Amino acid sequence: MTEALNELGAQIEAKRSDCVLDWDVTHDELNINVKPTNIVGLVEFLLSDPACKFSTLVDITAVDYPERAKRFDVVYHFLSMYQNQRIRLRVSLREDEMIPSIVNVHPSANWFEREVFDMFGILFTGHPDLRRLLTDYGFRGHPLRKDFPTTGYTEVRYDEAQKRVVYEPVKLVQEYRQFDFMSPWEGAEYILPGDEKEGEAK
Repeated sequence: MTEALNELGAQIEAKRSDCVLDWDVTHDELNINVKPTNIVGLVEFLLSDPACKFSTLVDITAVDYPERAKRFDVVYHFLSMYQNQRIRLRVSLREDEMIPSIVNVHPSANWFEREVFDMFGILFTGHPDLRRLLTDYGFRGHPLRKDFPTTGYTEVRYDEAQKRVVYEPVKLVQEYRQFDFMSPWEGAEYILPGDEKEGEAK
């Protein structure tokens, strides 16, 4: 399988060098890094080229790397049932950068792109209806960004007195605890309740 994917990667790079930045085969998977402006052209090529025929869009997602200048990787997964092969395309973007939509090539990308916009705040130019998909109306922020707080900004509840749903700032009913996930047997450096009695018993 690796040999066939290496051959496919070399063919794609030779035919579409205007789109491909670089490629590799890792864990029997072909990964291609693509220029943001040329993603639509490469997706069209992968769909129509007889050696590829990647006719099924499996998924679009993103990965957040806050420490990088190009913070986001938009990741596309395609399947060729004709060649029995899979391919992953990666596009690196700055936080303020937009990426062309592939809805005109793969209509199923519609909701995938809306989900990526909702969760990460990445904008797709040319998308017919780029609205939030998973969060509520008026939701603030993008939950899958690494800098989004784990508690969120607001909480939603039904108020029996007002007979409606209300939005309020998050109020934690007890002190918010950060867990270090260490067990006492692995040498925790803090004093556990009851440890002060050990000296008294002697």
